[in-house]
This record gives sequence, structure tokens and C-alpha cells, in this order.
Amino acid sequence: MIIQKDKYIILFDGVCNLCNATVQFVLSRDKNKKFLFSALQSNVAHQLLAHQSKYITNLQSIVLIKNNEIYDESTAALHIAKDLSGAWPLLYYLFIWWPKIIRDSVYKFIAKHRYKWFGKKDSCSIPDVNYKDRFL
Repeated sequence: MIIQKDKYIILFDGVCNLCNATVQFVLSRDKNKKFLFSALQSNVAHQLLAHQSKYITNLQSIVLIKNNEIYDESTAALHIAKDLSGAWPLLYYLFIWWPKIIRDSVYKFIAKHRYKWFGKKDSCSIPDVNYKDRFL
């Protein structure tokens, strides 16, 4: 699979309502169209993470592939915020210096409860026709 060098890939839990809302949030604030998306349950994700199966078997983390680096959990979320329009990049600069163990503890707490708090779908969502080219 060939991905343009200036594109970043967000892999997310495709049945999670919070994750799907996050994708919609990113799409509306990604003015430079840097981000491409795929569900962690997809064949694309399985190919991209062939040597990182922990993400496929345990859908507790958003995964960002940026410049051939893999970021997960709070670090992925902060790197995504850094490339959004508006004031969202400030989150990166405010929190990236916090110890990863503290940031990830908050992230994991939310991830653990996301289905209970936000619900989940029976299957992955179909992307809006206006954004179809942004999904792998």
C-alpha cells in the first residue's frame, strides 16, 4: 500500500461511538487534509500494523502513523491535535511534556469506559460521501 508522504493515518475503533465522533471532529478541523482514516478492524489496519498486532487484538488505543512512526494513546491524540486548525495545537504544547504514564493513565481510563459512556455500533460506520476519499 502506497501512502503519500505528507499524509498521516489515524486508525480507530470503528464500532466505538466516541471514536467515530472523534474522526468527525478531526475531519472538520483538518483544513489541509493531512489525515487519512481506517478502522482498526479493517484489512488496511492489519496490513499497516502487521508487526504491531497488540493494536489489532486490543482495541483500546487510537493509533497514528506519521512519518513512518507509530504513536498511540495520549501521544497519538496530542500529535493529531497539533495538526488541526484553530487553537487545538495548544493541547499538544500544554500536555506533551507531561510524563507519558500520567497522560496515558487518563487516556486508558476513558478508553476503558467508552462503550459504557458513549455506546458502540454493531459494525463499522460507512464514511460520509463527502469524506470517502479520506478513508482507506
